[in-house]
Amino acid sequence: MRRTLDELDRKLIRLLQGDARMSTSEIGRRLDVARSTVHERIERLKREGVIDGFTVLLNRDPLETLNRAIVFVEIDPKLQNAIVTRLEEFPEISSCFTVNGAFDLSLIVEMPQLEDLDALLDEIGEIEGVAKTMTNIVLAKKFDRRHTLINETAKKLFGAGPL
Repeated sequence: MRRTLDELDRKLIRLLQGDARMSTSEIGRRLDVARSTVHERIERLKREGVIDGFTVLLNRDPLETLNRAIVFVEIDPKLQNAIVTRLEEFPEISSCFTVNGAFDLSLIVEMPQLEDLDALLDEIGEIEGVAKTMTNIVLAKKFDRRHTLINETAKKLFGAGPL
């Protein structure tokens, strides 16, 4: 059974978003609760699906820049599963989303050289069922909230209020 997030849950999540490796003792000290309380809360949040996992964010060397692109793909809907399975084989494709509109899929792609993107697009175009692609090169990242905020769905499921 899912509960709403209380203030302690929100503070705990905020601390973990800042440093997921922080010890339960340190979290308990900062929140003025017992280490066992922190441990129990984290386990409950994991069980309830609020915490989906812990990750490492890499700080990329500025000299080792990657070119990023968003590739929109129009496909034959009957072949979607086979196409997505084939796209999973490309390590340069970090995400694949189904979308509405003129295209069916949106891919997030990262590669060291633009020439690599050209070759990847050629390979994607050769997949059976791919009708066409449209590519947007990412020029700059203005912000990225993927690893720092609880999404609006979680807020609705577990209660409103500031995190």
